[in-house]
Amino acid sequence: MGRLTLTTFVTLDGVMQAPGGPEEDTTGGFAYGGWVAPYLDDEFGGFITQVFDRAGAFLLGRRTYEIFAGYWPEHNDPGDPVSSKLNSLPKYVASSTLTAADASWAHSTVVDGGQLQSEVVRIKDALDGELQVHGSGMLAQYLLARDLVDEFHLLVFPVFLGAGRRLFPTGGLPTACELVAHRTTEKGTTIHTYRPAGRATFGLVGS
Repeated sequence: MGRLTLTTFVTLDGVMQAPGGPEEDTTGGFAYGGWVAPYLDDEFGGFITQVFDRAGAFLLGRRTYEIFAGYWPEHNDPGDPVSSKLNSLPKYVASSTLTAADASWAHSTVVDGGQLQSEVVRIKDALDGELQVHGSGMLAQYLLARDLVDEFHLLVFPVFLGAGRRLFPTGGLPTACELVAHRTTEKGTTIHTYRPAGRATFGLVGS
C-alpha cells in the first residue's frame, strides 16, 4: 500500500500561488509569480531529488497539471530525477471539467472529481511507493480536509507577499501535526516534514 504525500512551496504569509514564474498563475490579478527563484540552491535541489526518488505516481489538480503538461514533455531528460519521474510514471489529474488528459503527456488519466475520495484510496491501495501531490492548491485543501494526506513537506521561503492564494484557508479543518524532520537551506528556506496527528486540541495556558 502506498502513501499520499504533499509537497508545497509557501511564503512566510502562507501564499502558494505561482512560485515558479510570473506567468504561471495570474488568477485574481496576482502579480508576484516566481518568488522562489532568488532562494534556489543545492540544498533545495537535493531535497527535491530525494522527494522524487520516492515517487510511484502523481496526483495533480487541473491547473497544476496543465502547467506541468505544457512544460515537462518537452524537457524529458532521463538523467534528471524530476523530469524522468514526471514523464514516465502514472499521473492522475483530479478534475470535474476535463474529459480527457493531455495526449502529449503519456501515462495521464483524468479522475472524476465527484469520485475523487474513493479513487485516491483505490490508487494508494494498489501503489508501491508514494502518490505525490505537488502544488495543486485546491486539491491539497480537499485532501487535507478529508484526512487523506499521510505526510506533507512544507517549504517556507523567506519572503512575504501580502496577496495570493494560500494553502491553509480560513474555515479549514483544525488539525494537529507531528514534526518528522526539518532543515534550513543556505539561502534561508526552511523545510518541514509533518504527519497529521488527529484533531487539534485546545486548553488554557498555565493551567
